[in-house]
Order: sequence, then C-alpha cells, then structure tokens
Amino acid sequence: MKKFIETIKNIFKIEELRTRLVYTFGLILVYRLGCFVVLPGIDATMLAKFQDTANQGLVGLLNMFSGGAFGNASIFALGVMPYISASIVIQLLGVFVPYFRKLQMEGESGRKKMNQLTRYLTIGIICIQGPFYMAALHSQIPGTAFTAVNNLGWSNFAFNLVSTFILMAGSMFVMWLGERITDRGIGNGISLIIMIGIVARLPYAVLAEAGEKLTTTNGGLLFLVIEALIWFFVIVAAIALVQAVRRVPVQYAKRVIGNRQYGGVRQYIPLKINAAGVMPIIFAQALMLFPLIFSRFEATRGLAATLGNYTGFWYNFIFAILIIIFTYFYTAVTVNPTMMAEDMKRNGGFIPGVKPGKKTVEYLDSIMSRVTLPGSIFLAIIAILPAGAMLLGINNQFASFFGGTSLLILVGVVLDTLQQIESYLLMRHYDGLMKTGRLTGRSGM
Repeated sequence: MKKFIETIKNIFKIEELRTRLVYTFGLILVYRLGCFVVLPGIDATMLAKFQDTANQGLVGLLNMFSGGAFGNASIFALGVMPYISASIVIQLLGVFVPYFRKLQMEGESGRKKMNQLTRYLTIGIICIQGPFYMAALHSQIPGTAFTAVNNLGWSNFAFNLVSTFILMAGSMFVMWLGERITDRGIGNGISLIIMIGIVARLPYAVLAEAGEKLTTTNGGLLFLVIEALIWFFVIVAAIALVQAVRRVPVQYAKRVIGNRQYGGVRQYIPLKINAAGVMPIIFAQALMLFPLIFSRFEATRGLAATLGNYTGFWYNFIFAILIIIFTYFYTAVTVNPTMMAEDMKRNGGFIPGVKPGKKTVEYLDSIMSRVTLPGSIFLAIIAILPAGAMLLGINNQFASFFGGTSLLILVGVVLDTLQQIESYLLMRHYDGLMKTGRLTGRSGM
C-alpha cells in the first residue's frame, strides 16, 4: 500500500503527466454527460422497452461501445462505432488497393491522408446508420414519445432528418474528443472512450449480481466469493492473451561511420499471439445474427431458435469456429511478413540462420501460422465464457464481464494506458508501476 501511495505521489509530481491526466479526465467527463442527453423531441421516460432491446445481440455490442448512449437515444447514440467501421474498411483497403497501400508506406503524410479519408467515410457510414437507428426507435417506442412530431406538427421524415444530423454531429464530436485525448491526454482516446463505456456498466452489473446472491439463503455469499475468484483468474488469463508474444531475434550488421560503430546489436520482433485483438469476436457476432432471418419462415424456425440460443451448444460451437477462422483472416490482413522482411533488409538486419528475402518471409509466415492457432483457440474460449457463466446462474449483466469483447477491451486499454504512465515515470527516474519489472501493454515488447 505504501508503494502504491508513493507511486501516485510521483505521478502528480510530474507536471506534464498531471496536466495530461486532468485533461483526459475532463474530456471523459464531457463524454459521459453527453451520453445522458436524449435526442431533442423524444420523451426520455418512454425508452424502457428500447433499452431492453438494446442489450441483445449485435445491438447490445453497439450499446456497450457507446456506454449505454445507444439505449438512451442519446445525441452520442452512434458513438465511435462509425469511426471504427470506417477505420476497419480503410485498413482492409490498405491490403487490397495499391493506392491505400502506397499511403501506408508514405509515413506521416500518408497517415494524415488516411485519417482524413477515414473521417469522410465515417460521415458516409453515419448517413446510413442514422436513419436505421431512427427506424428502430420508431418501431420500439410508442408514437406518443415523439414530442417534436406530435407538438410541432413535424412529419416523421423531417424529424428523422434533423435527428440524423444531430447524431452525425454527436458522433463526430465524440471522435474529436478521442483525437484530443490521444494528442494532449494520456492513452489512445478512441479506445479509452470505448473502455469508459464498458466500465460504466460494471458497477450496475456487480450490484445486480450481489443483490441476487445475497438475497438467497442457500450459500449466496459463498457463491459470490467463488465467482469473484473465478473472475480474477479469467482476468489474469485475458492479460496473458493480450501480452503474449513470440520474440523473433534480429541481428543488425555492424557499420563504421567515421570513428563510430553503428549496428551489431541483436533486437527482437514481437509477434503477438493474438494479433487480431477483439475484431474476430466482433465479426463473428455480426455473422451469428444471420440465422435470425430464418425465424420468419415456419420450416426453418426451429433451426433459427437453435442457432439463436446464446447459451446453447451449437451457437457457441459455431461462434468459436468462426472466431478461429476470423482470427487467421484478420491476422493475415494486418500482419505483412513481406513488408517486415523488406524493412529488415533495408536497415541491414537479418534473422540468424535465415537467408534474407523470400526465406525470411516464409520463416515469419510459418511462425505467425503456428502462434495464431493457440491464440485463436484461447480467444474463442474467452469469447464463449460469458455463456458458460450464464448457465452457472450468474446474472446476464455480470456474465458479460467474464470474457468476450468487454473483458478483452478493458484489459487491453488499461494495460496500454498504464504503460504510457509508466514511461513518464521512468523518464523522470522514478520507479515504475511494478516491482518485478516493466509493465508491457498491447504494443510492448
């Protein structure tokens, strides 16, 4: 405890770090307040049915990413999801389209161009998602809830158009908050905003679970303690998945320039066991919604019910297989052994015992294939843990934190942010956050 208090004091002794932390907390507070500002013209007291719907399936994922703003019909309802979708599209184009691949290799100027294109694409995605969101509101909320339509005599089209523009402005403002946090705060702004939305649901989930267990007389407190211990070990496993890397040694040739010698040192390429992050889970969850289409037909209604049962065997089995497949796909898209081999050769580096060029590409590709298999299986296990928690009688809200997207994002962002804080401490010759060594985040060695 004494070490912890001393570390907190050291953090606030560093003026730049203190300023960045205060700035970050201030912008996060603005975002959280905006999540409760309901769209103008909607009665906030009549959103109960829509909030129940917004906690299911892929819609529940959108609600989680927006910190509950989606279910609250907030001005921030779309949150950062349009920006994330646009970023994924631009990233995939960088693999398949030569123009975007060229931008990726142009350094800072190319990155600025890609960011600008991502913003334009974000606006286009909002123009599609906004009307669909308003249609969902109209189908779930009674017509009497739309005060602007009823009192001002607006048509549904005019109301939806104005609301779509407000949703667009809200989403772009959230994106701007994330970029300001990244530039002038601490951590990755977009990731922090998503994490805060997840953390905001945690106290309610814990209280709901504790309320259920403590009201029972047959060992409820004991079950609550066991759940906490299991949750602790699941978090440890998620940390291991996020941090695990396969280090590939790289030797750099010696160069003598004047009286100085450069190179001749051995470094490592950290190939992550789970290079795809949470994207395979998101893709798989989106794909698992398609069987619901079959529920409209009498002949396939039973199949749709089986594949739509979140705690059923076949749903989780297919879900796990899809995660493994998408992990391989997304890793192949994001990790480019050819580019790594070219950069290595350009800087005079080589892998000991492996010829530069094609042999290096094949070597890196074989390593990625081998480490991705256990990483994808581990990711699939963590993704289906919430279903197992529900079967064991854990509250649905709290069960979502036993694995899946919520836990992986929470762990990854916290580690990444703490790593940045520790770098400030070490630069000022203070002790790090851990006695046993440096803290490594998602981008750490």
